[in-house]
Amino acid sequence: DGAGFRAILESPLEKKAGRNFGPPGNLRLVYFVDDLNMPQLDPYETQYPISLLRQYMDYQHWYDMAKLQLRVIQNVQFVCAMNPTCGSFVVNPRLQRHFMVFAIGFPGSEALMTIFSTFLKGHLKQFDAALNDEQFAHKLIQAALELHNKVAQTFRKTAINFHYEFSIRHLASVFKGLLMSEPTYFQEPAKFASLFIHEAERVYGDRLVSIKDLDAYVKIAKDVGKKFFKDLDQAVVFPNPLIFCHCWKDLDEKSYNKVDSIDVLSKILNSALTSYNETNAAMNLVLFEDAMKHVCRCCRILQSSHALMVGVGGMGKQSLCRLASFICNATVSQIAISGTYGMSDLKEDIKQMYFKAGLKNESIVFLFMDSQIADEKFLVYLNELLSSGKIPGLFAADEVDTIYNSVRSEGKAEGVQDAKDPMYDFFISKIKRNLHVCLCFSPVGEAFRRRASRFPSLINCSVIDWFQPWPENALLDVAKRFLGDMELGKPETKEAITTFMPFSFGAVNNASQEYLTQEKRYNYTTPKSFLELIYLYKNMLGTKRSQLEGNINRLSNGLTKLETTSKDVAVLMDQVQVKSVEVEEAARKADEVAEVVGGEKAKVEVAASAAGEEAAKTAVIAENASKMQADCERDLAAAIPAVEKAEAALDTLNKKDLGELKSLANPPAGVD
Repeated sequence: DGAGFRAILESPLEKKAGRNFGPPGNLRLVYFVDDLNMPQLDPYETQYPISLLRQYMDYQHWYDMAKLQLRVIQNVQFVCAMNPTCGSFVVNPRLQRHFMVFAIGFPGSEALMTIFSTFLKGHLKQFDAALNDEQFAHKLIQAALELHNKVAQTFRKTAINFHYEFSIRHLASVFKGLLMSEPTYFQEPAKFASLFIHEAERVYGDRLVSIKDLDAYVKIAKDVGKKFFKDLDQAVVFPNPLIFCHCWKDLDEKSYNKVDSIDVLSKILNSALTSYNETNAAMNLVLFEDAMKHVCRCCRILQSSHALMVGVGGMGKQSLCRLASFICNATVSQIAISGTYGMSDLKEDIKQMYFKAGLKNESIVFLFMDSQIADEKFLVYLNELLSSGKIPGLFAADEVDTIYNSVRSEGKAEGVQDAKDPMYDFFISKIKRNLHVCLCFSPVGEAFRRRASRFPSLINCSVIDWFQPWPENALLDVAKRFLGDMELGKPETKEAITTFMPFSFGAVNNASQEYLTQEKRYNYTTPKSFLELIYLYKNMLGTKRSQLEGNINRLSNGLTKLETTSKDVAVLMDQVQVKSVEVEEAARKADEVAEVVGGEKAKVEVAASAAGEEAAKTAVIAENASKMQADCERDLAAAIPAVEKAEAALDTLNKKDLGELKSLANPPAGVD
């Protein structure tokens, strides 16, 4: 990225007089630019970083893109490196002419013997005399060199197997694993040779993409082991199982030693899984042999490096990584992808992990899956995190000051120079020690190959654990686990059903391979498909059983109802017979009463006729009475005013009028 490259170049520079910029004081700054032939193309199909370097080489300056001002760069030099097998095979000649070019080949056997004998002999000085033997160390290094050469010659890099590239880095990883041994647990040369075989298998064998390649590697390793360790006990050198891990005894024992048996390891890891489920979201895992081996490999990697777990979806990469992190007493951190999640959010998440790992000394495992790559630029940060731990522009100036103040006392106690740059480097060293990345990628499609080509640290700075297809016995263990609590009839029937599950899965895999051969098309089957097969069988069996039980219950209820109804009908028939006699007697009495009632009815009809005549007469009388009442009411209405007048006249009488009335011999006219 051009802008990021410019920011990296300008970060250590300070302003001098005028337009001049350079390193602090009178120091001279040397830039080391790796992968010179792999800059990202801009929208115009040009390589901005190459142009920027060429501009400085030609004119000793470049421009400030914000202010559009010239910046003269002083006292700096460039040392560049490139891998001719990756990226472009041609570098701009106008840039290349400014460099002195050196071709660095693979070191010779003598140089490698000197390098690794120094490390190995220094480490074995702490061990017993049987191991602290120069001849034994010499054989061990010779075996490592020959095994490396045979692996490099046998497994060639191709477009598909792009990661089949074996360098000194892988040879050093083998010896790095040997240096984890402790004198307490390694006292015999045969056991130490077995550790070498194990570490070589972890470095070389775990990168191989198929069972066929893995079998070829095992044959090579056995041939080398028998050649150089023929005087040692071969049963100890090539044990079964060949597993070294940090949880060989229990979860508290963190030394690196050989696992005694699969049963012991299964007990330890299942105990760890139980403990994990008590404090975290429960994981319903079946820890068969291959799964346990992957857990041990992940634990080994997370002790000191970064893991790249490659396998198709549903292989259990994420779950096994979480369990391995729990065993290593590390906290798993994972980003939460959303529709608005971008570079700034990823930057903030990484920053928080840096603070926890660098300032609080917490062991962090950054679990990152290829499905979380919402933007390909995410891998820019991951590439820097894997390669050096220093991500340009991750921290602002005030945050760098906070980091400096936070680690200052601890750094001074460790003998670090009291300055910002050394203290920041000390902070980054703590990050490398406490923060480990676990990448879970799928090899399906072109995305994995393209990303590995564009971001080499994904492959070069991580330890690959390639997940091979689960074997049939592993699938059988899974089927037994999920079908064990189901009622499937007789034991032989249950065993047949359980055995058929992995058989059918294998048959589909074989058919898919034929389909690929004939039709050149892929049909992917994963362990997740196998689990879905089991879940489908369980759900369909449960549904069918529920339907069958419903039909049985309905039939049983119907039969019960019919039986109850027949009994009720028999009782009713007995009651009907009894009631029929009573009804006949009642009918006879009713007939007698009917005769009596018939005679009385005639009398009643005569009386009713007479009553009708009287009612007619009474109606005439009532009509006449109504008319008389109406006449009376009319006359009364006419008389009421006269009465009211008389009453009013009475109210005017007085004593004098009464006396006059008394004097009258006869009433006046109109009064009588």
